[in-house]
Amino acid sequence: MKGEFRHTIDAKGRLFIPAKLRDELGEHFIITKGLDGCLFVYPEDGWGVLEDKIRALPLSKSRSLQRFFFSAATDSELDSQGRTLVPANLREYAGLQKEVTIIGVSGRAEIWDTARWAAYNDEITNESIEDAMEELGF
Repeated sequence: MKGEFRHTIDAKGRLFIPAKLRDELGEHFIITKGLDGCLFVYPEDGWGVLEDKIRALPLSKSRSLQRFFFSAATDSELDSQGRTLVPANLREYAGLQKEVTIIGVSGRAEIWDTARWAAYNDEITNESIEDAMEELGF
């Protein structure tokens, strides 16, 4: 998944998922809490991989991850207009009010409050990107 898309979330908590991401997420997908104040959106097979990796860890190391990701996870699907309902507890966690940015991040999508996404991007420096690319051998 890749790309950045801006949409609005309606008063009922419904969010339009761009066609490009709908194709990759499939008919059924999982929305849960993410890191940095966003929501993670996984296709069913990607969710299964995450679940398996967390379950493979000893409970002493995985219980916080289990509680964070699994307790907030919700099974989602699209309505006939390409929208999905984002539950109130997840909207509150991510601070989703009206303006929302959905980004593709390889094996998952992320849902951000647009102002929070802009602030996050303002903190990224060329140096931090260069350091990360160097670690990857670029």
